[in-house]
Amino acid sequence: MGAEAEHQQPGRADRAADPPAVLGLQVSALIDHVARVDWSLLDRVPGDRGGSQQVSFEELNHILTEVNALILPSSDDLTPVRTMAGGSVANTIRGLSAGFGISTGIIGARGDDDQGVLFVNNMSCSGVDLTRLRAKKGHTAQCACLVDASGNRTMRPCLSSAVKLQANEFTKEDFQGSKWLVVRYAQQNLGQIIEAIRVAKQEGLSVSLDLASFEMVRDYRSQLVALLETGNIDLCFANEDEAREIIGGGLTFDPEEALAFLSKYCKWAVVTLASNGCLAKHGKQVVQVPAIGESNAVDATGAGDLFASGFLYGLVKGLPLEECCKVGACSGGSVIRALGGEVRPENWQWMYKQMHAGGLVPPELKN
Repeated sequence: MGAEAEHQQPGRADRAADPPAVLGLQVSALIDHVARVDWSLLDRVPGDRGGSQQVSFEELNHILTEVNALILPSSDDLTPVRTMAGGSVANTIRGLSAGFGISTGIIGARGDDDQGVLFVNNMSCSGVDLTRLRAKKGHTAQCACLVDASGNRTMRPCLSSAVKLQANEFTKEDFQGSKWLVVRYAQQNLGQIIEAIRVAKQEGLSVSLDLASFEMVRDYRSQLVALLETGNIDLCFANEDEAREIIGGGLTFDPEEALAFLSKYCKWAVVTLASNGCLAKHGKQVVQVPAIGESNAVDATGAGDLFASGFLYGLVKGLPLEECCKVGACSGGSVIRALGGEVRPENWQWMYKQMHAGGLVPPELKN
């Protein structure tokens, strides 16, 4: 038993009387360091530009040092680097809570360092229930999110030394009473993902899966297909690059083929197509919805995560498939208007205006 095993177990008495409607599984809490950078820096960062590839703690510190030396000015930021709670699941859960008023919670672990405290403070301020987030001795995961002048992002997460929740730490009480579990595919956490889904299904939850990155799908496709074949994934999100890899990674790409493949295993399948909007399928119904706000893109970080927030909001509220996609397009468009995967207050207001203009009813938020 190492130091990581010493942790603080949240008490059931500390939990809200009503369980969160949507739970997010984030095995390791994560802090994002988001910055506008010059292409010359991206050329010196190992791995594919535009993708997500893990780095060591030393490599992360080297990247952040380089970032501060070659930072691009950003007119809407007082500081060149925005630091915030991150990770795909955290972005989606935070968006559901802060922008849509849906009760949410995180299941996972965070370190007892400054980054762990920052994660707690940031997510708490957005109304996310953290009573299922275990505090452990050790480091909180971090990620460098490098955004080029075109708004495209390259992710370099440092996860190897971070504390994480283990598969034997899940309890049925973590999931009881909730409606959805949000999961991001990750081969290094596949044991925890499978166990969390197993317990969630026993408790009657539906499961939403994000495919993480084209590298993850390309390198671990067989394990991903095996997970889909269990029939336990109710909703699957894939962006264009991930969708290309799930059907073999050929030079030619038909998003409808990828949509059909995912829909064989999932009740709802969604392929997001950046500036071309999205395709979605439920049963025999297929819809295509255009993107919103793409012309004002500052940073694509979190676009898919916040699309998922809006789509899940629609499902929770019982909206038709096309309206779920339209809400997702509005929320995805809101986050790309500033750096990072957290929507700023003025951009939530922009989203509500877009929803109203599109004939959608904006959410009723509690003060």
